[in-house]
Amino acid sequence: MRAVIFDLDGTLADTSKDLIAAANACFEARGLGALLDPVGDAGTAFRGGRAMLTLGVERAEGYGAALVEEDYPRLLAFYGENIDAQTELYPGAVEAVEALRHDGFAVGICTNKPEGLAEELLARLGIRGLFGSMIGADTLPVRKPDPAPYFAALEQAGGTRGLLVGDTETDRKTARAANCPSVLVTFGPDGRGVEALEPEATIDHFDELPGVVARLLAEGTG
Repeated sequence: MRAVIFDLDGTLADTSKDLIAAANACFEARGLGALLDPVGDAGTAFRGGRAMLTLGVERAEGYGAALVEEDYPRLLAFYGENIDAQTELYPGAVEAVEALRHDGFAVGICTNKPEGLAEELLARLGIRGLFGSMIGADTLPVRKPDPAPYFAALEQAGGTRGLLVGDTETDRKTARAANCPSVLVTFGPDGRGVEALEPEATIDHFDELPGVVARLLAEGTG
């Protein structure tokens, strides 16, 4: 069965504001104030909790890398309690996934978000039932861009070949390592900058995805 595997943060949902709020809560608890900007630092948010904490440390004086590891569990705890306060699905995401399912594609998720948090977010957004698989950062001993999580998501969803939909260089590298096509979205923080990564396709809106998938995973090819 042909399958479409999705990244989560920055691809299906804009989680940046809730992620940055969690990082800023850590900084504020230390009396440093809010060191990250919800809009300007959205790209860093999609690169993970440690990336956000590291950026904040670089902007503060007198704090080193130890703060990052010390505050990372606190960031996860705060984020878990407020995981969907400001998070929104990108326009057309649900409709595109439903259209793919209707057309006979398996669908799953492969994310570098911890599995428990990803499951919680999908449940709160009311979309967990749409996906046949959910592989998180800690589901396996390795994470993206290692191809193993992609292959696990593919197998768990019931797919035999597929493609990866994402928004970052990590997703592009994962697809390359898995020798599968990649589709990168241009509505994330990097915008059309993802074209420089030379994916097999880009989309400006989820309305385009079913047609792109049908072309890249045409029956009898690949």
